Amino acid sequence: MSSQPLGAHVDQTDPVAEAQQRGISMVQFFLGDPQSYKGPQVRYEGGAEALRAAAEEAGVDLYVHAPYLINVATLNNRIRIPSRKLLQQHMDAAAEIGAKGLIVHGGHVGEDDDPEKGFDNWRKAIQATDLKVPLLLENTAGGENAMARHLDRIARTWEAIQTAEGAEMVGFCLDTCHAWAGGIELGDVVEQVRAITGRIDLVHANDSRDAAGSGADRHTGLGSGQIPEDELADAIRSAAAPVMLETPGQDLHAADLAWLRERL
Repeated sequence: MSSQPLGAHVDQTDPVAEAQQRGISMVQFFLGDPQSYKGPQVRYEGGAEALRAAAEEAGVDLYVHAPYLINVATLNNRIRIPSRKLLQQHMDAAAEIGAKGLIVHGGHVGEDDDPEKGFDNWRKAIQATDLKVPLLLENTAGGENAMARHLDRIARTWEAIQTAEGAEMVGFCLDTCHAWAGGIELGDVVEQVRAITGRIDLVHANDSRDAAGSGADRHTGLGSGQIPEDELADAIRSAAAPVMLETPGQDLHAADLAWLRERL
């Protein structure tokens, strides 16, 4: 039996109860609307302090996924500046609830933009953010100008981040569906990512509805998608990090947790 903790993305209203219903030791959730710049909301009854206390008492680790809208790499000031503000707001909220990490996508630059400026914008964002909990950079599935889709771009983004004050608070979240759909071979993805970052702090364990290299970010239940089961299990196992499911719904979580427990 693997020692990797297992968790799932859940509704944020009562994430501790969601963890207990599934028999898992960690959960991930959004704080508010993932498609809004309005800022984080803690919907747990009693607020942030009560959620933190409940999670600690239950022995449940909390992770927060930042809004999808955040793109600190872009050269468009109307997106980058609100993105940095929103990132700080979610960082503050994640710290208030005692989260173990805040996961954020790598973002992208425009079709005609110099990607080097996007890498440097990541450096600037790290320096401008008061990192109170680990910020976990997640690889993404699509976009030719994405900062964290292809391994060479992940490497340049990571290199830029390492020159920033506060870089020691930045970790990496490996999404298996995103890697597959993004065109990264799963057979050695862990080795390749570790060669770049030296670490994998969290695994988003997802199968893919679409073909390798499709660029499509569409998750499906483990073993029911297009990723060969052995490759998927080997990648999750070799990452030797906490494992978070992002497949939708408690019924599917139960099946996916059983799949993981059988193979890890």
